[in-house]
This record gives sequence, C-alpha cells and structure tokens, in this order.
Amino acid sequence: MPIAVVGLILLSVTLSAIAQISLKIGMSSPAVSTALAQGEAGRIALSVVATPHILTGLACYGLGMVVWLAVLAKVDVTMAYPFVGLGFLVTLALGVLLLGETMSATRLIGTLLVVLGVVLTAQS
Repeated sequence: MPIAVVGLILLSVTLSAIAQISLKIGMSSPAVSTALAQGEAGRIALSVVATPHILTGLACYGLGMVVWLAVLAKVDVTMAYPFVGLGFLVTLALGVLLLGETMSATRLIGTLLVVLGVVLTAQS
C-alpha cells in the first residue's frame, strides 16, 4: 500500500477520534446538560447545534469522510477498513490525555489486541 494512502487512512482515523472527543466535550457542556435535564426536544436540538465543540466534531467527521472517500478510490476496502481499528487506540489516548479518563489494564489490553489485528491484517 502506498505511503500516501496510509497517510490518508491515518488522517481519516485521527479526524474521527478528534470528532469523538469534541462531541464528548460538547455534550458535557452546561448548555446541553441543562437542555437534557429539561427534556424539551426543541431546546435540546437547539443547544446541540449551537455548541461549538459539537459543530467541530461534526465538521471533523465530515472532513474525515471526504478523506476516507479518497482512500476508497485508491485501495480495496478490505485492505483499508481494518485500519479503522486504530481509531480505538487514538480515541483511548485522547480520552486519557484530554478528558482525564482512566485507562484500566483491561481496556489497554483490549485496545492493543485490536491494533494487533490491524497489523496482522495489513501484512496479509
């Protein structure tokens, strides 16, 4: 697989992980939390679409999708898709570093097993 394609795959995976972190931050914001507590659908929707972190997360997903389309134009989906598993590792690392989430040994081992699967698949 050409290195440029690997770079595009990693960019797409990273954008997806950044989107997850941004969406988590946005959904934890006071405005969204208040709207959720009130339970009014219109207020929830308005607070969600007006939250910068949520908009950033959605934009990252959109950009990641465009990058992913470029990947699929260049390589077989069965070769590219296993790399999506790297998103588990990137998201875990960002969650720990940026959100202060805990990383148990079990979670780390499970994530590393997914990464091992990606490596084995990429070598086949």
